[in-house]
Formats: sequence, C-alpha cells, structure tokens
Amino acid sequence: MQPRKIPLNLNCGLDLIAEVLYGKWKIRLLWFINEGHKRPSELQRKIPDASRRVLHIQLNELEKHELISKVIYPVVPPKVEYSLTEFGKTLIPVISALGNWGDKNEERLRSLITKNT
Repeated sequence: MQPRKIPLNLNCGLDLIAEVLYGKWKIRLLWFINEGHKRPSELQRKIPDASRRVLHIQLNELEKHELISKVIYPVVPPKVEYSLTEFGKTLIPVISALGNWGDKNEERLRSLITKNT
C-alpha cells in the first residue's frame, strides 16, 4: 500500500466512518456478505463493474478494520470465505437506513445526479 498523500483526519465520528467505509464498493460488499454471498467469486458476480483487484483491496481493508473476517480452507484449489464480524453486523442497520433513504428520494437524487453529469 502506498503512503497517504493526505494526512488522516479523525476528529469526529463522521471522519472515522469515512475512513472505514470510503471506497466505491465497501458498503455493497458488507451488504452482500450479510446476505450470505461469502466467496470472492460470488461477490464478483454481484458487483460485475468492479475489478477483482479493487474488490480484493477493499475486502482486505474491511478485514483490517475488523468489519469482516476471512477463512481460508486448506483445500486444492484454495477456498476463501468472508463473513461479518459482530462489529460489522452493527453497520447493517445503518446501511439499511441509508438504502431506505435513497429509495424514498430516488427520483430527486437521480435527477440531481444526472443533471450534473
């Protein structure tokens, strides 16, 4: 991993959340792992726009922040599965609330996002 160009700013809860969840696919990864999609290939199928490399990096970051755990089974070919930790499970209601807010405001958000592109 490369050294940070911008120093860490961990002055409040929002800064901490941003540091842990920043990444295009992290929230989706947590959601899909919670739904039972545990193998890297399953996650890749659920998020086809993401490259394997980016998913791997973001899964490693989620593991480093103790939101998910990784089990490597000693078989050939190697089998890897991810699961939410107890700490990671505490994020699911928050992610659900964000998703519900997005659903309730879908038309407005879509209009604002497409207007600025």
